Amino acid sequence: MIDITTAAKLGIQLMDLTSLNLDDTPAKISELCTTAKTDYGQPAALCVYPEHVAWAKYQCSQRGLATMKVATVTNFPAGYDDIERALEETQRAISAGADEVDVVMPYRAFLQGDRQLAKELITNCKGIVGDAKGLKVILETGVLEQPKLIRDASLLAIDAGADFIKTSTGKVPVNATLGAAKEMLSAIKETGGRCGFKAAGGVRTATDAQAYLQLAESILGRDYLSATTFRFGASGLLTNLQQTLAGESSMNQSGTSY
Repeated sequence: MIDITTAAKLGIQLMDLTSLNLDDTPAKISELCTTAKTDYGQPAALCVYPEHVAWAKYQCSQRGLATMKVATVTNFPAGYDDIERALEETQRAISAGADEVDVVMPYRAFLQGDRQLAKELITNCKGIVGDAKGLKVILETGVLEQPKLIRDASLLAIDAGADFIKTSTGKVPVNATLGAAKEMLSAIKETGGRCGFKAAGGVRTATDAQAYLQLAESILGRDYLSATTFRFGASGLLTNLQQTLAGESSMNQSGTSY
């Protein structure tokens, strides 16, 4: 059982602090980098649009966060079925200095039965990213919806070379759910437990984070709860986690415990 304080601490350490808004500016990315330097440690990564990668890396280095990874997105958010487009975007992201790439699987093509296209896109993107950096594959589970389709997409992405499988873009009505997470984590276990998992979209509180962490622990064990294999993709979650930890600290200082 993971208590709420542990969940909040882990949540910060395992977070991809994200800003993927069309009105993002260098000033907003600078503010995001400042937010990442917390009293409770730093997130695993920042996730920004490709055009902001170089600036984010510079701003992180200026704040003593040089070890924090900078991730970006490609084929985002629509999951186009144009492989060349996805490869070009991924190459530009790596050239810009991205440490990790979150690529959207062509989920509409997958739904229409074209699984070979999805596999080819992921395999070729992994070839660009290479072994030294991470490729997260966004399945868009809220659109796939059916447990079997989520499981099949998970297995396909893992087989194609994904370092992580990720629930969602955060840009559709239904994003991360515990049901989808269970299918994905079970597929990861079935294939040896080496692929990472990322819950993105809709994880907003320490209680939400606790539920996902407990689910992952129940399927893959406590050691799986590491930044090398587990992430949250979130924007507003960080504030709630810090408030949770600040409340715990305040209660301890007053001599009262939960």
